[in-house]
Amino acid sequence: MTETVFQSATGLAAGIRGGVVSSRAVTELLLAHIDATNPALNAIVELRREDALRAAERADAAVARGADLGPLHGVPMTIKDCFAVAGLPATWGNPAFRDHVGDWDATVVRRLRDAGAIILGRTNVPLMLGDSGQTANDVYGRTNNPWDLERSPGGSTGGGAAALAAGMTFLEYGSDLAGSIRIPASFCGVYGLKPSVGIVPLRGFQPPGPPAEPSELTRLSSAGPLARTAGDLRTALRVTAGPEGPVAKAHSWTLPAPRHTRLADFRVGVVTDHPHAPVSSEVGAVLSDAVDALAAAGARIVPGWPSGVDPVRAAESFAFQLGLFFAFHEGDAGFATLAEVVEQERRRLATRAAWTEYFDDVDVFLCPTSFTPAFPHDTRPFAERAIATPEGERPYHELGFWVSHASLPGLPAVSAPIGLTRGGLPVGAQIVGPLFEDDTAITFAELAGEVVGGFTSPPRA
Repeated sequence: MTETVFQSATGLAAGIRGGVVSSRAVTELLLAHIDATNPALNAIVELRREDALRAAERADAAVARGADLGPLHGVPMTIKDCFAVAGLPATWGNPAFRDHVGDWDATVVRRLRDAGAIILGRTNVPLMLGDSGQTANDVYGRTNNPWDLERSPGGSTGGGAAALAAGMTFLEYGSDLAGSIRIPASFCGVYGLKPSVGIVPLRGFQPPGPPAEPSELTRLSSAGPLARTAGDLRTALRVTAGPEGPVAKAHSWTLPAPRHTRLADFRVGVVTDHPHAPVSSEVGAVLSDAVDALAAAGARIVPGWPSGVDPVRAAESFAFQLGLFFAFHEGDAGFATLAEVVEQERRRLATRAAWTEYFDDVDVFLCPTSFTPAFPHDTRPFAERAIATPEGERPYHELGFWVSHASLPGLPAVSAPIGLTRGGLPVGAQIVGPLFEDDTAITFAELAGEVVGGFTSPPRA
């Protein structure tokens, strides 16, 4: 069982199309593994067994008649509890939405189905996705990290990251505003992609309501995949990205090819620490080893931040944009003056321009995903939380520092597993790519995985 449930999604689809294995057999095997594994993790919170098995039978029937359903033909996968999925509750972890069951699919869900995927069920989130460090709510309870049940899987795609790491799904689709894909990917030792802002439609990503695309989300939020291989990120992105609706009438595009296909050709910007969010010694050691291994493999290391990017000021600007986002949705007209909003928007655009210029001479930028590995569960109010590191406690809000540097300018970023701490916890590196060159970041993560890190299954899985 272990070898099968940890197979890549792309590889599994090829096996199903080629008649090596049936989708029905794999789905049955996966359901049995979920039954044995999920009670301790509480990662998958809604399961549609019969629907999944019927879809698997349809996938096998397609093979029998020589039909190809797409790149994810017959692959069972999960969806974060924030996208509309016909027939499944959409709660956002909020008791007020406990009984809401959707009757339509979000764009990404529809496109995944069109690519042959089987939607197996839902994964857990924190209340209204409002915690990048933990996953717990009053609808489904708390999700545990498969590497250590007493630790958090991160948030807000914590359920999906935990399910992937434990072999309970072949692919997860999540969302990322302030690290909600990348931090769980780092804490659970899987790959997670925050795509370039705007390339994956967000229609259907919202609390229960009409099927609109909330325009205010598009400056910060991205929908994106989590997987056990970088190649699966590429597959999932290709089948879900692209314009829709009125925009599609005037625009079409193809995902640009990666800048390079050999690790030795990559110019890699690197920053591994900053006093504003000091990296713990245990994470720093893994990062240092990874950078050394990349250099030894021929990658050209370019130390330092981009010229024109003040990392502290950029993090502060992102915090403002995040506050503005919440003020918009909560109707807080007194959050900021018009002059403050205009100034912060100017800073955001200037930051994006500085990164664009930087990527003329550098291909990807590597930094920590998080200053800490997965930490113990902490249910105290946010203001009271602190994160213990070997060097002392750090404020909880510092979790947002490293991920903010891709979020503010809307850049693509992959969190890739690069190794384990001495205590046996996963560490992720954030690989930031040029705007709209998502495949450059994915390809670098794929090549880097050949010399450092890559997915390994937790001991308990």
